[in-house]
Amino acid sequence: MNELSASTVVVIGGSSGIGLETARQAHAAGAKIVVTGRDRGRLDAARDELGATAARLDLGDAEGVHRFFAELAAPVDHVLVAGGGPIYSPLVDMDFDMARGVLDEHLLGSLRIAKECATRVRPGGSLTYITGTYARRPGVGLSIAAVAAAALPAITANAAVEIAPVRVNAIAAGFVDTPLSARLLGDELERRREELRATLPIRRVVGPSDVAALALHLMTNTALTGATYDIDGGQQLIP
Repeated sequence: MNELSASTVVVIGGSSGIGLETARQAHAAGAKIVVTGRDRGRLDAARDELGATAARLDLGDAEGVHRFFAELAAPVDHVLVAGGGPIYSPLVDMDFDMARGVLDEHLLGSLRIAKECATRVRPGGSLTYITGTYARRPGVGLSIAAVAAAALPAITANAAVEIAPVRVNAIAAGFVDTPLSARLLGDELERRREELRATLPIRRVVGPSDVAALALHLMTNTALTGATYDIDGGQQLIP
């Protein structure tokens, strides 16, 4: 990843999970890192570990997103958006105010960031979104997650045309063994890991380092734009 040497990589949602691992790999490749997050303790730990610039940011805060990009010291090379996860709720129990906030963050938030990147990312640089594979198969409680996952490829493709020559791509991740997964699954986490090890074609669980490696590839391969790349260990191939 020599192409990242001396570049500036902004990781939105870079204080934990996939975002933090991507920041680590980019830092190891010689990039200067800017990380954002909501949790001050995790954000400070990421800043200290990576020698990064750190800022608190809520993707649902339109003015905050604009201010963050406006205050960046110079045009940056790459932006990764790995912010907040989806919500899971059956329709009969859905909190629609919460659902509206999540969709605003994932959909309008993605558009807000693309708008800012049009002028704050250098030509030939990249914007990469992280989304999920929830839209592939319907299930109880997946409606909001599926809407967000279905919309991101369309946002990605249109942004790739509109803010070119900045390149725009998305990563659609299946189950990834992150702290967020641990919080969501609780006591069921190890059972889920065992199930995936037994059924996935790769015979192991996808981890943050796998997704981060793909993210760095999308930053450095200048032929790639406008596409969504699956990384699920073959999960969608299982009946």
